Amino acid sequence: MMATEAKRHTGISRRWIGLALGIVISAVFLYWALEGLELGKVWEHIRGANFIWLVPGVGVYFVAVGLRTWRWHYQLRLIKPVPVRRLFPTVVISYMGNNVYPFRAGEVLRAYVLWRDEQISIPASLATIIIERIFDGLTMLIFVFVGLPFALSSLAGESAWLIQIAAIATVLFFGALAVFLYLAMRPELAKRVYGWFIDRFLPAAAREPVRGIADRFMDGLVALRSPRDMLMILFTSVLIWLTETLKYWFVMHAFPFETSFFVLMLMTAVVNLATTIPSAPGYVGTFDGPGIATLVAFGVNEAVAGGYTLVLHAALWLPITVLGVYYFIRKGMTWSDFSRAQEAVAGMREVGS
Repeated sequence: MMATEAKRHTGISRRWIGLALGIVISAVFLYWALEGLELGKVWEHIRGANFIWLVPGVGVYFVAVGLRTWRWHYQLRLIKPVPVRRLFPTVVISYMGNNVYPFRAGEVLRAYVLWRDEQISIPASLATIIIERIFDGLTMLIFVFVGLPFALSSLAGESAWLIQIAAIATVLFFGALAVFLYLAMRPELAKRVYGWFIDRFLPAAAREPVRGIADRFMDGLVALRSPRDMLMILFTSVLIWLTETLKYWFVMHAFPFETSFFVLMLMTAVVNLATTIPSAPGYVGTFDGPGIATLVAFGVNEAVAGGYTLVLHAALWLPITVLGVYYFIRKGMTWSDFSRAQEAVAGMREVGS
């Protein structure tokens, strides 16, 4: 009993430390975003924006969310076929969770809701979500490598930092893909390897539970065993992010500047690579700082870039969060379900400790 209570308090302490770290990181990025900006002029551009352009922007964003849902359905069909219409609320709830909790807690919540509603194991669904994130990262790299040559003609500042981001991200995402691809293609070897570690380094009582968790995680990697499935996931990921970039393009028309779609592709890539960094809920700072810097590097006035990025961030955050709260309540869930989701994943870690 005392050990369980101690673990619970340790988990709570880690969450508070994580939240504090995220807030500090967001504060640093916000300082970078706002440093040198004339906030009065930023506010003038926000007040003068033609907000009617947000309507088609929000519309295409939800098309992107629908495509994300289909991509997840495509992966899950190899584990259990779940209709897109049933998955859509779960995906929206997860985005809401990412917007109100730090460290992408919405992804954990998504796996928990899927387990609650469809009885698909949390390790298997987490594996599919990790694959999504890897392919999202690869898509961002495609945007950088494709967009940068076409956008160089409008570059007003240094581009070295863009190249550095691309280089670091290339190593991380292609490295992660290589590891998971190897695990997926050699499942029996993977099971022997992690089985060897489990049998030699874990107490006897924990071996079978941990082996079961690892086996279910491997089930979630099944889509990587088929080149056709991998290409479909990559194609869908590119389509998702092109659709989301179209929202950036629509919102741009609300402000007094115009830049090429390739620059907006670069902005999409940079801000979404930056939001993989731990931050406060809703990617405060980690979205805004890189977004403003990218536009300024391509000759957009700082005040205009600041107003546009802040409005774009709000337009990405608010609609999906409101709809997520609606589905959250409709499913009869409460805020304690966030804790249950985190405890479920923490429980998996504790089994292995």
